[in-house]
Amino acid sequence: MQTITASDITIVDLGLADTVEAQRLSSQESWPHRVEDWQFLLDISQGVGAIRDGKLVGTAVLTPYGNTAATCNMIIVDPALRGLGLGRRLIERLLEQAGGREYRLIATQSGLPLYEKLGFVATGRIRQHQGLVKAVAATAEVSEATHDNLADLIALDKAALGLDRSALMAKLIAEKPFLLLRDQNGLRGFAASRPFGRGYILGPLVARDDEAYRILLNASIKRHEGEFLRIDLTEAAAGDAALVEAAGLVHVGGGIAMTRPGAEGVDVAGEARVYALASQALC
Repeated sequence: MQTITASDITIVDLGLADTVEAQRLSSQESWPHRVEDWQFLLDISQGVGAIRDGKLVGTAVLTPYGNTAATCNMIIVDPALRGLGLGRRLIERLLEQAGGREYRLIATQSGLPLYEKLGFVATGRIRQHQGLVKAVAATAEVSEATHDNLADLIALDKAALGLDRSALMAKLIAEKPFLLLRDQNGLRGFAASRPFGRGYILGPLVARDDEAYRILLNASIKRHEGEFLRIDLTEAAAGDAALVEAAGLVHVGGGIAMTRPGAEGVDVAGEARVYALASQALC
């Protein structure tokens, strides 16, 4: 049997032409990503891939948010090639390319030791809920976003996260429904949803207060009655798991939110909070 070493594997840039092979790798992990989900991600990201004998055997993707922060995601190594340090090699290549940004990711329990060695620190837990949506009662009045609302959406998102997610928000606003809640003081919160995996994913959901979050959550879930829906809740929403479970979205796991500090601090205004992620890849 041939012995495989790290020198047998080449690291290359990952592009849209690689989405079919990348989807094959993620499906081996039982991740729900379609080819279209990989395309959505790579449209606003940069990635690296590991190649052995002309075949893609590993991936890692970095999604930049301005010059100060980025998420690391889709870190996958073919099961047959684990134990060679390939995961670390892929992540380190990403970090080299991205400079002194702050990095964020959602880790599995098995990936935690590697990320800790690379300087990531746990900051919270994510609860993943999914299922077929049951009938949901009528909710308060919300409206659907248009491109005219984009600047307000970006501003509220940045107030919650401290990140410039303009490219992501511009892509999300083209996906419907994208719901807004306003009052006399302006934008109170928003919730996006888009096709993903087995059905749809609800997020990001950003709001200035818990009541606004619950209104947007209920309205967004109601839009998907009878459809498969996933939502990744942050600790800000931890006390409301019963609301999504009542709608048929069962708790199926989650992940550990982690951050690696950058050269510049990320300024979070604190005027709003993130209650549900855009996805565990995009955070």
